[in-house]
Amino acid sequence: MKRVAIVGGGWAGLAAAVSAVQAGHGVTVFEAGRRLGGRARGVTLSLPDGREARLDNGQHILIGAYTDTLRLMREVGVDPDIALLRQPLALTFPDGTGLALPDLAAPWDAVIGILRARGWTWRDKLALLRTATAWQRRGFTCAPEATVADLCAPLTRRLKDDFIEPLCVSALNTPASEASGAVFLRVLKDAMFSQRGGSNLLLPRVDLGALFPEAAARWLAHRGHPVHLGCRVQALRPEAPGAGHPSWQVNGESFDQVILATSAPDSARLALDAAALAPEAAAAPLRSWAANAGALRHEAITTVYAMADSGLPRPMLALRADAWNPAQFVFDRGPLGGPAGLLAFVISASSGEREALQARVVAQARAQLQLTVQPLQTITEKRATFACTPALARPAMGIAPGLMACGDHIEGPYPATLEGAVRSGWAAGGQLNPR
Repeated sequence: MKRVAIVGGGWAGLAAAVSAVQAGHGVTVFEAGRRLGGRARGVTLSLPDGREARLDNGQHILIGAYTDTLRLMREVGVDPDIALLRQPLALTFPDGTGLALPDLAAPWDAVIGILRARGWTWRDKLALLRTATAWQRRGFTCAPEATVADLCAPLTRRLKDDFIEPLCVSALNTPASEASGAVFLRVLKDAMFSQRGGSNLLLPRVDLGALFPEAAARWLAHRGHPVHLGCRVQALRPEAPGAGHPSWQVNGESFDQVILATSAPDSARLALDAAALAPEAAAAPLRSWAANAGALRHEAITTVYAMADSGLPRPMLALRADAWNPAQFVFDRGPLGGPAGLLAFVISASSGEREALQARVVAQARAQLQLTVQPLQTITEKRATFACTPALARPAMGIAPGLMACGDHIEGPYPATLEGAVRSGWAAGGQLNPR
């Protein structure tokens, strides 16, 4: 059994911890914050009547294709059938137009959904079917440099504005004109063309901390593996440089292996700190990895929580977004276990000041939902995801002997999603080098 330090208590770090424990290793998790979950964690929101509600630092959804996430939730004692509201994919607007898939096996759910889409002409529907068939014939692959906009050039303007753009920005958090076509096709393949229910929306009924991270910490503690909250790793130092199997010091404590499960900038900082203490032969790969991680460009996501006099006809609705109408989606938290009338407006790839975004969301709610809303709290994750651009060189999992990294930004087939984070963490925990 090796002693393993995992730096970061987000979804990737805790997935790595569970994986490492199941492989027979001793694990210690260091989390700088007071709550687990990283960029997908629970927060407390004060309501106008003085009550408190447990929500999220940003509204997230899962989909049925998140097979590793669902498996790991079950592993640590969370029942997805209770914690998540499952419903067929629906990207519909308040006026009822848009795409809603029936509960059928793939790909027939997509085909029937496209044919039944409200507000689309037959020209729109046939263009999408032809284009999707062409993607399928090519095995959902494309040139590495292709953008989503390049792939969707044959589609009509209505489809680009009302379907592709909101789908792309919700999945990749990057505008279609800048987003990786290859990653977009991989998401479509796994979600809509591989398995029944893969495209289903899974809307959390509990806050994101309760959905997996807190249960994972209890699972670890029950097996004798500590999780330290409020414990920032200030120093990562290689021990016995030049040895065949070096160990590492984390805040002065020795470990056989270390997994960095923090954000890309924080992991890059720790790798550079370690490089400054290592001999040149060992320092070079650390500096190279840190440069790659530090070069990633990030996109923000803003969630505006607001109270309304009434709820929505569906738990989730798409909104028509532009420069003056920033939110792409709105969620009704009432059917998801929250207070009646509490709405969450999501602005992917967001920019601008908080007050301006709030004011525009209020106007957008009035114009598109015919609702008067009172903003309660606006949360912006400035580094919510990396910009998923074509041919992006993402950091590798391996950094140096005995040192690895995991997270949704690490090299892999998916954009910055919970599933990408969990898969990366699980793989890192399973690839610990033997001592």
